Amino acid sequence: MIKEQGMAAALLFRVHKEEDMFQSATEKEDRLWYRQPAKEWIEALPVGNGRLGAMQFGGWDTERLQLNEDSVWYGGPIARENPQAAAHLQEIRQLLLDGEPEKAERVARLTLTSIPKHFGPYQTLGDMKMIIHGGAGEVIGYERELSLGEGIARVHYERDGAVYERELFSSAVDQVIVLRMKASELQRLSLSLYLNRRSFEEGTVVVSPDTIAMQGQCGNEGVRFCVVMKALTHKGRVQTVGDFLSVESADVVTMYIAAATSFREEDPLGACLRQVGAASAKGYEQVRVEHIQDHRARYDRVLLRLEGTATEADYAKDMPTNERLERFRQGHEDPGLFALFFQYGRYLLMGSSRPGTLPSNLQGIWNPHITPPWECDYHLNINLQMNYWPAEVTNLAECHEPVFDLLDRLRSNGTRTARILYGADGFVAHHATNLWADTSPVSDVVSATIWPMGGAWLALHTWEHYLYGQDAVFLRERAYPVMKGAALFLLDYMMENKQGEWVTSPSLSPENRYRLPNGNSGTLCMGPSMDTQISRALFEACLHASEQWESEAGFRGRLLTALSKLPPHRIGQYGQLLEWAEDVQEVELGHRHISHLFALFPADDITPFATPELAQAARRTLERRLEHGGGHTGWSRAWIILFWARLECAELAYEDISALLRKSVHPNLFGDHPPFQIDANFGGTAAIAEMLLQSHGDAIAFLPALPKAWPNGEVRGMRTRGGYEVDMIWGEGRLKEAILTAMQSGACRIRSSYDLIIREEGSQEGLRLEASVKGRAWNVSGGRRYFISPV
Repeated sequence: MIKEQGMAAALLFRVHKEEDMFQSATEKEDRLWYRQPAKEWIEALPVGNGRLGAMQFGGWDTERLQLNEDSVWYGGPIARENPQAAAHLQEIRQLLLDGEPEKAERVARLTLTSIPKHFGPYQTLGDMKMIIHGGAGEVIGYERELSLGEGIARVHYERDGAVYERELFSSAVDQVIVLRMKASELQRLSLSLYLNRRSFEEGTVVVSPDTIAMQGQCGNEGVRFCVVMKALTHKGRVQTVGDFLSVESADVVTMYIAAATSFREEDPLGACLRQVGAASAKGYEQVRVEHIQDHRARYDRVLLRLEGTATEADYAKDMPTNERLERFRQGHEDPGLFALFFQYGRYLLMGSSRPGTLPSNLQGIWNPHITPPWECDYHLNINLQMNYWPAEVTNLAECHEPVFDLLDRLRSNGTRTARILYGADGFVAHHATNLWADTSPVSDVVSATIWPMGGAWLALHTWEHYLYGQDAVFLRERAYPVMKGAALFLLDYMMENKQGEWVTSPSLSPENRYRLPNGNSGTLCMGPSMDTQISRALFEACLHASEQWESEAGFRGRLLTALSKLPPHRIGQYGQLLEWAEDVQEVELGHRHISHLFALFPADDITPFATPELAQAARRTLERRLEHGGGHTGWSRAWIILFWARLECAELAYEDISALLRKSVHPNLFGDHPPFQIDANFGGTAAIAEMLLQSHGDAIAFLPALPKAWPNGEVRGMRTRGGYEVDMIWGEGRLKEAILTAMQSGACRIRSSYDLIIREEGSQEGLRLEASVKGRAWNVSGGRRYFISPV
């Protein structure tokens, strides 16, 4: 034991005693703002409470709120399994064994694809339109902003001698969207407001002099929906005229908007009326205060500051967001923009996924379309999973819960699908699902459709939730049954290939093609690398989870046998990790999916410190993809950053996170596929977190991929596997101090390239932990804090 060196106390004072200063500074920076209204949807600003969302445009003559409710999906539940599938499964497998993928795909298209082929999309709820009367003069000092820390969108401007202000938020406490408008001069607000869902509206009805409602149904057997708007004024008058709410000469106007569907409510109109009635009775100020308290309780868990060396970067903090983004695209440094993007991802996850809601879909909850791209559904071959990569590490674990709720329903439906299509035990889900947790193949595009691994990959999210939170009850009651169900399917579904290895068949490497030596090409295959990697990760997780139950000994035996039969990772002729079971020709070298690096991230079967040869092959794989145009979609670029972070290639990670902001975000910082997909936002947030803190491979690493552009900074409230919270401060590219809070007792392992001093809170003595690329451990006590600094 050695005496602690005095720095810990000084840094602890900075991180915790000056916490209010740090929080105040980040609050000022954690906002998006603009000097003009939104002209396009991708310039509008989002608010959401997990279930209800709105996009505000912020005009001065008109205002538009584009509205969403998470269960507004077209069509009802359908059992779509093709009854002829199981009878043709062996034929498909034999054609693949014979090197005839095109023939196999023809049979698969006929027999495995569903009846009908598609399900309905997630749809917009509609718009609230407002016409603002009486203003004719020049607009002065216009500003539109979104405060990430408060969850409030604001508009401020001066016109005709009066100052006008708006506030918009979506309250999770009261389950309403609230818009308040006020003017500095008396009786200056005269408005005409209405609801519409062009061109699929079924009309608006008057409920009372200050309340209107719009109702409809999303197709035969689809959900019935309702949206209600209630307007209250201070002074002035509100009345209904036709299907408008008309406000005359008011000082202040407050609109309460509620929405519901028959997915949750037997009487959507009654539910909406109760919600707007309760919120308006409580009053705007109380609703607002409780919203901010609820929002801050999650958002403020993590604070991030990134600083560079260039003084010009400080100037950018005061620029409008669109100008700041353009300035960065012209080559100027701006570390604070990355911190803003990181927190924006957390804000969007809070806004589109809360306990009791549906999961965040391809656009979160913010979708303006009746027929959106890719149905705005839940894609299970990367996109839904990426949406939740930041949930645990950035301290929003409860935002992960909607995925587990979905998994419970997928498990139920997928048991039927596994039996009918494949004659298999357990449960299966394919590459996409919807409101009704559909588990059948979707569409006739074989390159995406015939992929039976969606349920298995998503099941691993329950294991990640356990690793971070260490909740034994969750593991026993929720995670393990789902993981076991997914594993049982794979144990039944796998078959032996010519080498005697156990592989999935038929399957594919998502959306990619290959060419065999005999000249035949296709997408359908046997044992693509991603499938094997997912299977290995799932089987190993089930083994670890089941160790506490003797009754699972037989299942563990099956898992051990399967693990011994899985193909190993293989390296190809170009030094790359093989994407398919054999070293076949890659048809599209720059393909957007890089599925065969699943073992690098989100799994940890490949690491630079444990499997350096495989890590080098993973690096070569990335280089080849990028050399041929890979990473051209927002989500693909985000995944590449995470790969570089896991390889601890800091400058390459920074190069690609910069490319993400320069090429793949819209003016409101929404991710761009193109078109808009929210996974780039969530993947980008997860990537920044991974550059700063890692905890895979049973060890924690501080600043493993810190780029030179962020030499100074601090972060508070990040989480790691094993049940720890971490605060860090660094300067000149080197850790100054980390503060680790242990949630429970046990051994904690840290990877570090230099020796560390560890001091338990309240102790005057320090423990020296020697440098180790694989990690060294010491024992921690639950509920205690440990101050860690380099020697």
